[in-house]
Amino acid sequence: MTTSPRMLSKKVLPLIILIICTVVGLAPPAAKEAVTCDTVYDGLQPCLRYVLFGGSVPTGCCNGLESLIASATTTADRQSACSCVKSLASRATDEELSRAASIPGQCGADVPFEISPNVDCSKVP
Repeated sequence: MTTSPRMLSKKVLPLIILIICTVVGLAPPAAKEAVTCDTVYDGLQPCLRYVLFGGSVPTGCCNGLESLIASATTTADRQSACSCVKSLASRATDEELSRAASIPGQCGADVPFEISPNVDCSKVP
């Protein structure tokens, strides 16, 4: 099966952005185990294949999401996680965004914000 360069770039671009953000360190400075974009990306990395290609949500994705939720103990942590997810969501296709937004429900997890490029993270409790 041949994949067109355009289709490949749509699938690879979010991964490349994730790697660049991790390397460049676009996360806010860490303070006493604060949730950073690195924390978010590491926790949600097992979800990437599902978001890009569909199928079924892997157990590792649900485990990572639950771990991330458990580590976001303060309002600042939750708002930081929201901002990181919002940044990723802004680069996703509608199909990828739909799959990403379905993950909490499929994992039975309560995420305190909408997975959307339009979410107002300052209002996350």
